[in-house]
Amino acid sequence: MRKKWAVMGLAASALLAFPFSAFAADEVTATTVQTNLDTFFVFLAFALVLFMQAGFAFLEAGSVRMKNAGHVAGKTILTLGIALVAFWAFGFGLGFGDGNGFFGYQGFFLSGEEMKPLFGALSGLDIPISMMFLFHLAFAAVSLSIAFGGFAERAKLSVYIIFGVLFMIIIYPIIAHWVWGGGWLAAIGMQDYAGSTVVHLTGATAGLAATLMLKPRLGKYNKDGKPNIIPGHNQVFSVIGVFILWFGWMGFNPGSALTPSGGFFTYVALTTNLAAAAGGIAALLISWVVLGKGDIPSMLNGVLAALVAITGSCAFVDVWAAVVIGLVAGVVTFFTAQWFEKAGIDDPIYAFSVHGIAGMWGAISTGLFATPELAEKVGVGKAGLFYGGGFHQLGVQLLGMIGTFIFVLVLSFIILGIMKALGGIRVTEEEEMMGLDISEHGSYGYPEQMRAIGEVDRSRANS
Repeated sequence: MRKKWAVMGLAASALLAFPFSAFAADEVTATTVQTNLDTFFVFLAFALVLFMQAGFAFLEAGSVRMKNAGHVAGKTILTLGIALVAFWAFGFGLGFGDGNGFFGYQGFFLSGEEMKPLFGALSGLDIPISMMFLFHLAFAAVSLSIAFGGFAERAKLSVYIIFGVLFMIIIYPIIAHWVWGGGWLAAIGMQDYAGSTVVHLTGATAGLAATLMLKPRLGKYNKDGKPNIIPGHNQVFSVIGVFILWFGWMGFNPGSALTPSGGFFTYVALTTNLAAAAGGIAALLISWVVLGKGDIPSMLNGVLAALVAITGSCAFVDVWAAVVIGLVAGVVTFFTAQWFEKAGIDDPIYAFSVHGIAGMWGAISTGLFATPELAEKVGVGKAGLFYGGGFHQLGVQLLGMIGTFIFVLVLSFIILGIMKALGGIRVTEEEEMMGLDISEHGSYGYPEQMRAIGEVDRSRANS
C-alpha cells in the first residue's frame, strides 16, 4: 500500500513539475514560467469549451422527442469530428492566417510551431500556435452545434455532414477573420470579446436558414396555422445540459483572457455569472406572468440567452450593466420564441431566439454600455453611448452585426438551396414519423421504450 501511494505521489509531482522539467535543458526564467502558465490556462479553457458539447447533447436530446433522441445526441460527436478536420485543414488558416480584410489565405493544414509566423493576428502571444488552434476550434465547434439546432428532427444525416464541412470552411472562418483575425471589423474596432457575434449569431443565422428551408415538423401546425406544442421527452436532461453549458462558459468568457496574470479573468467571470442569473430569473418571472406558471424551459432559455448576450460584452461593461444585459436577454428571448412560433417558424431548440436574437443584443450592448476604462484595458474599440462615447461604437457594433447576419444568411441559403435541388435536405414523411433514430441509424436511443410504444399503437389499431 505504501509503495502504491509512493508511486502516486511521484506521478503527481511529475505532473506538477512538467512545465519546468520539460524545459530543463534551458534556463528557467520568469518569461518561461509565464508562458507555461498561460498555455496551461488556455488548455483548461479549451477543455471547458470542448465539454460544452456534452451540454448540447443533453439539452438537445432532452428537447426533442424520444424517437429522435439518439440521433440528436450522437450528432454532437459528428459535430466535433467535422469541426476538427475541416478547421484544421482550411478553417483556421482562413480565419486567422495572414490575408486581407475579408479572409486569410495562409496557414492551411497546420503542422506545428514553424507555421506560427503565418498567423499575424496571433503573433503577439507566446502561447504555442497548436494550442491556439485547439482553443479556437472549440469555439468553432460550438457555433456549428448551434447551427445544427435548426436542423433538428427532420434533416437528412448527409445534410449535416456536407453543410457542416462547408460551414467550417467558408462561413465561420470568414466571420472569425473579420473580427478576430485582423479583418475589416477588427480594423474599425468591433467589440466582441468571446463571440456573441462570431460564434453565436453566426451559428444561429445558419440554423435559421435551415429552419426556413426545411419547413415545420409534421404536426407542428394545424390547417389554420395555429401551432401545436411538441414537448421534449426529458426536461431533466435539458436542465443538466444547461448546467453543463453554464459551467463550460467559464472557458468561453474568462478563458478568452488567455492568461491568469492580473486576474482580469475573474472580473469577466463575475459579469458572466451575474448576467446568466439575471436572465434565468427574468425569463422565469415573465413566463409566470404571461403563461400563469413558471415555465422551466423558458428559464433555461433565459440563462442561455443571457450567457450569449454577455459573451461579447463581459470584458467591456460594468457589473450593474451585466445584470441589465442578462435581464433584457432573458425577457426578449421569451417573447421572440413565442413570436417566431406563431409566425410559422418551427425552431425545435429555439436556436435563433437564444443564440441569434440574444447575440444581436450582445453586440448592441457594448455600443451602449462599454466603459472607456475597460475598452482601453482590453484594447479594442471605444466607450459606448451611455459613457460619453457618442454613437461611434454603437454604429460599429450595428455594422458588424448586420454584416454578419446578411453574409451568413445568404451563404447558408445558397448552400442549402443547392443541396435541396441536387438531392433534398429533408427526410421523407414516413422516416420522420418513425423517427430519425431508426430511419437514419437503424436503432433507437430508447429501444425498450420505443418498442413498448409501438406495441401500444398496434394494439389500438387492431381494437
